[in-house]
Amino acid sequence: MSFFSRPQPQPQEGPVAGVLAGGQPEAQVIVPRGHDDVDDRKLSSYTELKVSLHQQLLDMINLSVIDKMPPAEFRAQMGEMVRELLARENRPLNRQEQAQLVDDVLDELLGLGPLEPLLKDASVTDILVNCHSNVFVERGGQLHPTAVRFKDDRHLLRIIGRIVSAVGRRVDESQPMVDARLADGSRVNAIIPPLAVDGPLLSIRKFAKERIDMEKLIQIGSVPQSVADLLVGIVRARRNVLISGGTGSGKTTMLNAMSAYIDGRERIITIEDAAELQMQQVHVARLETRPANIEGRGEVTQRELVKNALRMRPDRIIVGEVRGGEAFDMLQAMNTGHEGSMTTVHANTGRDALARVEQMIGMTGFDLPTRSMRAQIASALHVVIQLERMSDGKRRLVSLQEITGMEGDVVSMQEIFRFRRESTDASGTIHGHYVTTGIRPKFVSEFVARGIEVPDRIFDPNHVLE
Repeated sequence: MSFFSRPQPQPQEGPVAGVLAGGQPEAQVIVPRGHDDVDDRKLSSYTELKVSLHQQLLDMINLSVIDKMPPAEFRAQMGEMVRELLARENRPLNRQEQAQLVDDVLDELLGLGPLEPLLKDASVTDILVNCHSNVFVERGGQLHPTAVRFKDDRHLLRIIGRIVSAVGRRVDESQPMVDARLADGSRVNAIIPPLAVDGPLLSIRKFAKERIDMEKLIQIGSVPQSVADLLVGIVRARRNVLISGGTGSGKTTMLNAMSAYIDGRERIITIEDAAELQMQQVHVARLETRPANIEGRGEVTQRELVKNALRMRPDRIIVGEVRGGEAFDMLQAMNTGHEGSMTTVHANTGRDALARVEQMIGMTGFDLPTRSMRAQIASALHVVIQLERMSDGKRRLVSLQEITGMEGDVVSMQEIFRFRRESTDASGTIHGHYVTTGIRPKFVSEFVARGIEVPDRIFDPNHVLE
């Protein structure tokens, strides 16, 4: 094979010269970091140069050979080609600028193409690709269109394939949906035709480079100091916690922040579909589910992992999110000596969260009486935390409730704190404050027994929570 698609007076030949294609440039636009407006503003001189070099390379090489060459060898030879092209452009760049330009162009070829600038932009939290021609990002909780484009659906599918193959997964017509993660832990979901009607869809929830801890949550207004102190006490007192909220409401972030207060001497088992929990302790065993292979075999579900975790001598079990029958096994673990365990669930209210857990128990196939299921829930769970992403983009803890037992056939709950929304200003920012219901939770007695101090004044309805 030849590297060039047709004879060209271009850079030197070598093994890479076997990458010959004959195709069109795949990426039409590369946006500079931080660019998020679909308008006619001119790209910077640097970005124009990068686009020019990238498109020249794509005209010259055969993309199908890229994945067959050792990455180090390909990068070295492509680097030489970029430098020769750059010399022909006669641009006044210093050595550092040239090196950065080479790296950026190679990112296009070996990385995730047009998405690379967005992945490197620290202000972007979510990247949402709706087919090849529409890419949106989330910044500060708000969605914005971008100028990023893929050449066509085939180009987008190639990038998706590169992502999922890196973690041993696949996506094709026989398995058109996939959950995966990037090397930095960012969560990825892709769905392709025939399930996606208009073309491939890709969602990337970026993994925060800077870990968001409880202090940061207080700083950004997601939770007041008084409630944060209580959450720390709940973790240290080994209360079982269910964190509830909608998509993107900050459930995993809250779970990570709370888990930082688990005693480092305890053995923690984490169970996830796509590993993204950030445990700070030393004694952590991380488990991840596995999808079925191309023959439909080899699948390992969360429920199987929860069952196996019970044989691993855990002190606490943390399930990233319960979605099915594993909820029953999780409750069983909480009821049999693994206190202080935590998990999350998708639900709009604390009461809805318990109803969802009840439905999941029904997915186990056991014909359990309703009262028996609810008794399991009431006995296993102690605290339900409700989170919400509000219209201004901010994630807030909106309710903290304690489960107190059963009243007849109903699981009884009492709310300790809630966020009271007061107004919305002209810019869309929501204003409000946290209030306490005046109820002193029963688990405070456990605090006293364990030597955990929480001021009683935070339960006073006249106390201003800060």
